Order: sequence, then C-alpha cells, then structure tokens
Amino acid sequence: YIEANSVVVNPLHAQGFVSIGCAPCTRAIEPGEDPRAGRWWWEAEDKKECGLHVAESEQRSAVPVAQEEKAA
Repeated sequence: YIEANSVVVNPLHAQGFVSIGCAPCTRAIEPGEDPRAGRWWWEAEDKKECGLHVAESEQRSAVPVAQEEKAA
C-alpha cells in the first residue's frame, strides 16, 4: 500500500521506532516488544500518557505556573 500510493514513511521506522510521538516520549523498541513499548517508556505500566491528556482534577492553569516561575 505504501509504495503503491507513494505514502511518505518516517525514516525512524527503519530504526526501530514503530510508534512515534514527540522526541522525549519516544524510543526505539526491541524485537518482540509491544509496538507501544517505546512510547512514554519511563511511565508506570498503567500510565502511558505524556501529560497532554490529564484528568480534569489534575489540570492547572498556566498563569499561576508562569507566575511561580517568574517569582523564583
């Protein structure tokens, strides 16, 4: 399908990056590993998100965070 339809393939796929996200959240996987094993690899097994999708109770406004950093 890829060749027949001239689909552009990310060169990282050939280097073992089966599931590609942002740079710090992605690593190449070893043969036999789950295809998503390279995503959010430092997280606990039951938590595989980079922080963009957090529970509403965990959300914080960026304004107070920026003010905290400015005060430091």
